[in-house]
Amino acid sequence: MTYLIVFFGAGIGGALRQFIGLAATRELGGGFPFGTLLINISGSAVMGLVVGVFEARNMQSEALRTFLTTGVLGGYTTFSTFSLDSVTLWERGQHVASFVYVSVTLVASFASVATVMMLARKWT
Repeated sequence: MTYLIVFFGAGIGGALRQFIGLAATRELGGGFPFGTLLINISGSAVMGLVVGVFEARNMQSEALRTFLTTGVLGGYTTFSTFSLDSVTLWERGQHVASFVYVSVTLVASFASVATVMMLARKWT
C-alpha cells in the first residue's frame, strides 16, 4: 500500500513541477533555471512546513506523511529531502556530518552530471 501512496503522490508532485517549470520559463525566460530554483526552494520550504506541523501537532498518520513527503515532494523535487536530511543532521548536533553531506552531495552531483554528460556526448 505504501508504494501506491508514493506512486500517486509522486505523480502529483511531478505534474506540479512540470507546470511550475514551464510557467517560470514562459514568464522569466530560459536563460537561467528560475523554475528549478523556485521548485527547489519552495519544495524545501514545504518540506519544513509538513515536518514541522507533523511534529508540533504530534500527528501519527504515517500514510499522509509518506504521501506528502516521499510522494508529492519527492516527485516535485528530491532537493527537499536533501535539505531535510541536512538540517536533521545539524539539529542532532552532527555539524561535521551535515557539512560533509552537503558538500559531498553538491560536488559529487555536479561532477556526476558533468562527467556522464560529457561521456554521453562523446559516445553518441
